[in-house]
Amino acid sequence: MPVRTVIINVLLLVALVVGGCKKQQTSNNSGLTRAKLQLNWVPEPEFGGFYAARESGAFKKNSLDVDLVPGGASTPTLQMAAAGNVQFAVISGDELVIARSRGDDMVALFAVYQTCPQGIMTHAARGLKEIGDIFRNPGTLAIEQGLPYSKYLEKKYGFSKLTVVPYSGLNLELFLRDPNFAQQCFVTSEPIQARRAKADPQTFLLADAGYNPYTAVMVTRGDHLKKNAAAASAMIRACREGWEAYLKDPAPTNAVMQKLNPMMDAQTFEESAKAQAPLIQTEQTRTAGLGSMTSERWKTLIGQLIDLGTIEKDKAPSADQCFFKLEADQSTTRP
Repeated sequence: MPVRTVIINVLLLVALVVGGCKKQQTSNNSGLTRAKLQLNWVPEPEFGGFYAARESGAFKKNSLDVDLVPGGASTPTLQMAAAGNVQFAVISGDELVIARSRGDDMVALFAVYQTCPQGIMTHAARGLKEIGDIFRNPGTLAIEQGLPYSKYLEKKYGFSKLTVVPYSGLNLELFLRDPNFAQQCFVTSEPIQARRAKADPQTFLLADAGYNPYTAVMVTRGDHLKKNAAAASAMIRACREGWEAYLKDPAPTNAVMQKLNPMMDAQTFEESAKAQAPLIQTEQTRTAGLGSMTSERWKTLIGQLIDLGTIEKDKAPSADQCFFKLEADQSTTRP
């Protein structure tokens, strides 16, 4: 998740992690299983299906009472889930692999983005044909160095022809005034803002370069999954129903999220939802269901992180340890 302007009180979140005790999944008086899903950013379309699951009654239909907890730029979602302060959390696929290599037994349940929405935004007037052209021509690149995808791009293309500067979030001033400026982006965010500013953004996805981790991944602890496999399966089904509803018609849920996040206007909600739809619904999800994952994808990611030196080979998890597959027969058995 790119660094963005923090609009929540991060100190409260840290206090939650430090002071919270481990909470087990419990049932309320109505017989619904209560749980918290910690998001890693504020209410926006990337979480639309989760909010739609709440608004449409999909959680309740699956005997769940889920509290959706907004996050922010510094929200330690992984640590909160690992510590047991929340039952479920949203992180990235590479975060999960790195966590497992360090001994944290985190398991992916649902992957919102089948195609990673992270990319590099440049100016269409430059006439670049593919993502590699950004690195073959002189210019400036704003990027968070040291992250796996940045290391991947540097290893594959090299940064020798570029002036690399820190990424400055949604502040597009440098991009707007420099025709040779490129920067990291989410295709659901910065390009929309750039078009609003009458610029000519052209976006190349990281997936175009071969780095395509599952993104906006809902995870839980391995021990929690073992003790609450039925509830985890219900959570997957409910989220799938929520995302189906959101993709069909995002407008009602967008209206709910905008009340929670008035910093984003209705038009941006609409444009962002439209931009992300083909990254969420793919041939894979049409066959296996929204949020589904494959061993092959996890194996590829693990190999890339080993190759980058991000994780050690002898500490790398197996692909099947990384995710829980909800079988068609509603099996709750781990792969």
